[in-house]
Amino acid sequence: MIKLIKLEWKKNQIGKYIRNAVILTALLCLFIFAMDFLGIANDPETGVPDTAPGMNNISSTIELFSSMAFLVFTGVMLSSFIVSAYKNKTMNLMFSYPVKRQKILVSQMLAVWIFNFCALVLAKLLMYGCILAGSRFLPASFSSGYDMGSLNFYVQLLLKSAVIVSMGFIALFIGLAMRSSKATIITSFLLIFLTQANIGDFTMADNAVFPLALTLVSILFAFLSVYKVETRDLM
Repeated sequence: MIKLIKLEWKKNQIGKYIRNAVILTALLCLFIFAMDFLGIANDPETGVPDTAPGMNNISSTIELFSSMAFLVFTGVMLSSFIVSAYKNKTMNLMFSYPVKRQKILVSQMLAVWIFNFCALVLAKLLMYGCILAGSRFLPASFSSGYDMGSLNFYVQLLLKSAVIVSMGFIALFIGLAMRSSKATIITSFLLIFLTQANIGDFTMADNAVFPLALTLVSILFAFLSVYKVETRDLM
């Protein structure tokens, strides 16, 4: 399986995704830094941050924007690695190998999941680190809302990152069902609105049960994506 995952990274030129993830992380760090220390989120009349309910500390803002960015990034990669491979018929060649179709498809899914999980974790650590470093020299507009010296901080960071990246499997299933790369990416955007948006004071982002339910649903959709792939017709 490890060899298949490495093959997928090589075949899909993982270097360009590393470059794009680095650029995305740099832009997120710059944006969050500007929000907290340069006042771009402040109301021009009152001079205080103009934020949505539940977004009064910088950790909530980091989680929101990093989750949004990498959920879409995951959807794009799944579309490129899998859905596009069906559409341009390269999957036909792969399925001619003396390896089970399910194993090939799972390796593609894992290749995307592992990359984006690691990228999201590193991106969050850099964003939190930038804010921590900046707070030593500049006055902050937001309270921090996190403690990088706490073990719970890292446990929560890993769990939340795993949930967000796993949601990409829901988008993958929709893309395969509709036989459309665009559907995969659009579903990623819709998942952002479902999980991160506020309706008044209500938001799913702070619901304790929701991440667990969402993870189970994501696993179910991942299973459905590979179910009966041995007999499923190619696109």
